[in-house]
Amino acid sequence: MVAPGTVRSRAVLMTQRVAAVDCGTNSLRLLVADVDLARGELRDVARRMEIVRLGQGVDRTGRLAPEALARTAGVLRDYADVIAATAARSVRMVATSATRDASNTAEFARQVKEILGVAPEVLTGSEEARLSFTGATAELAGQDTAHFRGPFLVADIGGGSTEFVLGVPGEPGVHAISVDIGCVRMTERHLPGDPPSHDEVAAATADIDAALDAVAGAVPVRQARTLIGLAGSVATVAGIALDLPAYDAARIHHARVSAADVHEVTASLLAQTRAVRAAIGVMHPGRVDVIGGGALILDRIMRRFGFGEVLASEHDILDGIAWSLAAAASISGISGDARP
Repeated sequence: MVAPGTVRSRAVLMTQRVAAVDCGTNSLRLLVADVDLARGELRDVARRMEIVRLGQGVDRTGRLAPEALARTAGVLRDYADVIAATAARSVRMVATSATRDASNTAEFARQVKEILGVAPEVLTGSEEARLSFTGATAELAGQDTAHFRGPFLVADIGGGSTEFVLGVPGEPGVHAISVDIGCVRMTERHLPGDPPSHDEVAAATADIDAALDAVAGAVPVRQARTLIGLAGSVATVAGIALDLPAYDAARIHHARVSAADVHEVTASLLAQTRAVRAAIGVMHPGRVDVIGGGALILDRIMRRFGFGEVLASEHDILDGIAWSLAAAASISGISGDARP
């Protein structure tokens, strides 16, 4: 028998306005969205991204730098204002590679709690991978075309790490791994030159290839029929390959970029000075110094695993967080715990 209030709770929770915050090694991003689980729809209310470089120096020092914490706090205050103005019902913030590696994560968590009212969840690599997979593939459920053919391998190239997960929409499965290769980490570790030298690029390539050995051992990559690439490095490479005059998320989302084009763009970026990269129309100023490392990771993934193209996605872990919030609210509401 259906408990009193259940129908009402389902109606209330049909569409949830939620706020997702993702703090990576390089960027801090916010998504406020209306999520309708019954229809399988997510509609943006506000989507923001700022480069705060929280992971500045973490690979070398093992700590979050004071100036990085200050930059992050300033942007979080702006995001808190957006969340309040849009009246989001629930908020979830996750933190990824830099905070996993840092010894002073507790200081960061206190700062976040003071500003947002919720503590950040420091995700494991596997948790990060699954949220990214959900965000990238939820809209592909029920589609099986030449462009969107599963199983999907989702590769989320971040600042400090890259996550890989294999599956089909709604079923990411057990095959997921996070490896410590990211655009910031590779740049700080191997690519200080302007432009990087041949030896520097070779060292970064060797580091990436070693990490991909671990991926090959943990994930049956050859089962994948489509590679989906996430995050700023992939989007920037796609925008350059498309010859866009400026960043255009609508054009980049679900653009298909060939392996040959990825390789050409990567070689060009690694040969350019930072000043030349800064003049590229689609380039965010905060990615100028690290885009070569991010592009190289994508190029090596495609070459190692034989993908002829990558499907670029603007939907990623942020969207996965939003879906998770709506699902949690729905479960709470059906159990009678929701409030209108």
